[in-house]
Amino acid sequence: MRTTETNDYMNLDRILHAWQSNFTLSISPDSLMVAFFSWAIHLANLPGKRTELLQEYLIKMSKYLDCIRHKSMGREYPDCFQPLPQDDRFSNPGWQKWPYNVISQGFLMLERWWESATTHVHGLECHQENVLSFTTRQLLDMFAPSNFIATNPEVLKVTLEQFGANLVQGWINLFDDAKRALNREKPAGVEAFRVGENIAVTPGKVVFRNRLIELIQYSPMTEQVYAEPLLIVPAWIMKYYILDLSPHNSLARYLVERGYTVFMISWKNPGSEDRDISMDDYRRQGVLAALDVISTIIPERKIHALGYCLGGNILTITAAAMSRDDDDRIRSLTLLTTQNDFTEAGELMLFIDESQVSYLEDSMWHRGYLDARQMSGAFQLLHSNDLLWSQYIRTYLMGERRSMSDLMAWNADTTRMPYRMHSEFLRSLFLDNDLAEGRYHVGDRPVFLNDIRSPIFLVATLRDHVAPWRSVYKFLFFNNVEEITFVLCSGGHNAGIISEPGGSHRSFRISTRKAGEKHMDSDSWLEKTSEQTGSWWAPWERWLAEHSSSLVAPPSMGAPEKGLPPLDEAPGTYVFQE
Repeated sequence: MRTTETNDYMNLDRILHAWQSNFTLSISPDSLMVAFFSWAIHLANLPGKRTELLQEYLIKMSKYLDCIRHKSMGREYPDCFQPLPQDDRFSNPGWQKWPYNVISQGFLMLERWWESATTHVHGLECHQENVLSFTTRQLLDMFAPSNFIATNPEVLKVTLEQFGANLVQGWINLFDDAKRALNREKPAGVEAFRVGENIAVTPGKVVFRNRLIELIQYSPMTEQVYAEPLLIVPAWIMKYYILDLSPHNSLARYLVERGYTVFMISWKNPGSEDRDISMDDYRRQGVLAALDVISTIIPERKIHALGYCLGGNILTITAAAMSRDDDDRIRSLTLLTTQNDFTEAGELMLFIDESQVSYLEDSMWHRGYLDARQMSGAFQLLHSNDLLWSQYIRTYLMGERRSMSDLMAWNADTTRMPYRMHSEFLRSLFLDNDLAEGRYHVGDRPVFLNDIRSPIFLVATLRDHVAPWRSVYKFLFFNNVEEITFVLCSGGHNAGIISEPGGSHRSFRISTRKAGEKHMDSDSWLEKTSEQTGSWWAPWERWLAEHSSSLVAPPSMGAPEKGLPPLDEAPGTYVFQE
């Protein structure tokens, strides 16, 4: 049972947890220990499972010893254990030579056995099993032979060829990164990308500012524009300009060049003084405030609205509340990588349970906010081979620096989240799933996803570990508007969205479900919907045009006569807040 009462003893606990979180990546050690002890207790009472594991170990070890015997003599012998499809740690040809071939096989054998040991344990809760299996993988990955000079043939080859110069450069890279981390500086190479100079440069003006947002209105680039303006609500977990990166991959510029009047919210980077900003403040002072400003600048026009990730969540809540209250200003709704049902939220749910949320609340309590650096460690662990260990090998053992891109520079431009808002978000949406189940209140009444009547365009990405596409797809089951278009595009949570036309290796699947048509499960949809090459931006822009009315002269920048004069040139001031 939860309690909101506080006393000096609870504050002592919070101080301890806040200090611990600096070393645990804000992951609750209590949650990990509960999972471990529950697994150990269940396994101790399952003699059949233990016998099965012993038999499996003996069989695997016999195969491994046979593999060693043949390979040590230079004989051709097939590998007994294969890496997972996404695991390319042992893809270099050097791993096929003695003794690295048996070293890698030994590691894969242990990996497979521990997978069996931590899964399908009868009686163990699914969440605890997932946490334990995930933690075991992280520990094994830490000691993978690819992470050490003597047992990585690729690193050893480079070291011998360069007479150790790669290791010297690796030490230089390590000290540089450590210095930057201690001084809370951005990663090496970020300085090449400067906001307002070579990224976030689409011309526009800040036409409104309050304690939470700056509203940017982009300057028209066509002689006529569609009558309905477009409001973009980015996530506040990072800076807004992911949707206005370099000119060639800026979604804002792409839309303005095609005749849309685009407004973009730039969120304030909150500090300790903003600890009590709530989810409803983000709705009222964020989305609703922006809609009111747009309605003042361009009166009597309906508005297209786009929400990205967390921005999609608050936009969905706002749209549902507006529909409930008979406010029909939203002409269409586009949601990018936005899950509004969290029952299948993917690997992020590993970090979401009562113990974990309480621990995060304690770590935020001391400062009044959650620093993005506290979250980045958990995100890296989700794909540790790609985001952590492969970079460790490349940067510190091989002595190579990966070239910085505009998307990587944006990813390093971190923000914070207020204590109260993030706690409400984790509990109401993630932990309790209140929005999808009709318990989320706006004002004194709940809101319902089925109340939204605007045409909807959903976009998910195939390799999204933040908002898994099947979870995004479930929105189709909660709404029966006249039409819902669903797009599944290639790429991950961010790279799949920044998918400008002309880019290489782009593909997507798209279909539209009309009101009254039967539902289809996600696997059947994937099987029956053909893949198309190219960017999803083009069909979405055509969809926007189809749901727009006539072309008209561009509106004024702001509305000085109505008390909304342009305040600053884009990208404004909030984007520069550290």
